[in-house]
Amino acid sequence: MVPDAKKTWGGRVNSVTIGATQATGGTRAFTVTIGGSATLPFLDFEGQCGMPAVAMEICDVYPQEWPDLLKEPFGDALGDPVRWARKCLELGADLICLRLDGCHPERGNRSPAEAAQTVKAVLQGMPAPLIIWGTGNADKDNEVFPAVAEAAAGENCLIGSITEDNYKTLTAVCTAYKHKLISESPCDINMAKQVNILAQDMGFPVENMVIYPTCAALGYGLEYIYSVMERGRLAGLKGDRMLAQPILCDIGIEAWGVKEARVSEEEVPDWGPQRQRAPLWEAGTAIAFLMAGGDLLILRHPEAVCSVKKTITELTGALAGAVAA
Repeated sequence: MVPDAKKTWGGRVNSVTIGATQATGGTRAFTVTIGGSATLPFLDFEGQCGMPAVAMEICDVYPQEWPDLLKEPFGDALGDPVRWARKCLELGADLICLRLDGCHPERGNRSPAEAAQTVKAVLQGMPAPLIIWGTGNADKDNEVFPAVAEAAAGENCLIGSITEDNYKTLTAVCTAYKHKLISESPCDINMAKQVNILAQDMGFPVENMVIYPTCAALGYGLEYIYSVMERGRLAGLKGDRMLAQPILCDIGIEAWGVKEARVSEEEVPDWGPQRQRAPLWEAGTAIAFLMAGGDLLILRHPEAVCSVKKTITELTGALAGAVAA
């Protein structure tokens, strides 16, 4: 006789909704809710499992550093963030992640006003919820975040990120303009908790935060990040309020930065065709993080998006239900 191996957890991952429709003061055609799991990923026989969401990344400027293979599916839409966002939705994205890369001091140094104008244009030009990601430069982000948060007021965007050393400005503006917040920490559970505590001490509800414990590509430290994410999810399910947030995984920027995705078959013939290998590297990275508890994945290539969404559908049983119907 097979023993009953079901486990009941005392905690639950918070549900976080991104986007606001007209009924709640925004202009989005729909919202996306992540989190809500009461058990480990895809173990729905134990309890409720949240449905992971897939965002596709766009930039405020043309992505010069992207390899040609990655640029190819988007064509000349890469020069226009609004057209690019619409294309991503056509290719299967659940929501859009706008990266303000052109505001970085070394990559264009665009002004807060220009960033705000881009955010407004993207919101007006497409119907999906929006993630807004800063430059990673603390000083510039503290200039840009107030402008973009105000430009997106009422739209309930997910904005990031805050860190232990740079959290006050973004926490304050997300409170003022009622946006959700990305909490970033360098693959350390205690630091993840600390960043959340700092934001909470400023009056920001931890229920409106999404954890970003950093990411790594397949073959480049993924197993270490995986274990940190899994430990954090276990702590949240056991009742730790400061680790009961949905987890964001910024996959595309990591997967497309490694040589396995960027080099051609002419350079390394044994690795096979880059056209197949590179999207598979991104998809493989993403699916691994799904198993660790990832709730929101940011991807770049449409083939990776298709593969990951198919995997999510199959693992959640939705495909079987559709066939049975």
